Amino acid sequence: MAQNIYDDPAFFAGYRQLPRQVLGLEGAPEWAAIRALLPDVRGARVADLGCGFGWASRWFRAEGAASVLGYDLSENMIAQARARTDDPAIDYRIADLEALTLPETAFDLIYSALTFHYIVDFAWLTDMIHRALVPGGRLVFTIEHPVYMAPAHPHWTEDEDGRPTWPVNGYADEGERRTDWFAPGVVKQHRTLATTLNTLIGSGFDLLRLDEFAPTEAQVAAMPELAVERERPMMLLLSARKR
Repeated sequence: MAQNIYDDPAFFAGYRQLPRQVLGLEGAPEWAAIRALLPDVRGARVADLGCGFGWASRWFRAEGAASVLGYDLSENMIAQARARTDDPAIDYRIADLEALTLPETAFDLIYSALTFHYIVDFAWLTDMIHRALVPGGRLVFTIEHPVYMAPAHPHWTEDEDGRPTWPVNGYADEGERRTDWFAPGVVKQHRTLATTLNTLIGSGFDLLRLDEFAPTEAQVAAMPELAVERERPMMLLLSARKR
């Protein structure tokens, strides 16, 4: 079973104050880039894996999706999603993505935001998703960028502008990484970019587009703390199609 850090009271208290949770999709700097990867969802059957508060699930319906199934391991997340949603075509369910089995050829689009980097067996997940999509169906997801997942080496030095001269640590060493984020010991799974892409190809996907998201200058001006993401990308956005 995946680590359920989102039901830790201390973690959730901090997480729910993030701009992307307070403001919704418009509070996520990468949302415009994600929209550019998404297909037309009118009439589509959508699964939202790691649906959180349900912001994307509700957006898909507003854009004309026929139905949305939102899955999340966290009871806190699902409770928030249900409380914020009044739409019988959206169904939220508690589920561990490490063990989830979706019905075959049941979805036109499967979407996930910042969830797959918690999954240990990524190949198992992408195989399952491939079976759940109709032929030509789309998978669009975001994860923490592998470079971001391999943080600065403990012995790095800074240049005259304060930037690290040794920006990553053990990039080729895949597997569990622990970080302190709102709570100690948050477990994530580091995979190289090559492993991520080759796993998708091996599961039967054609890669359509990859975006190493970086905030615009206007976004940095509005939120100076985003400046570091122009030096080291925090998010990887991918769009793929079932062959």
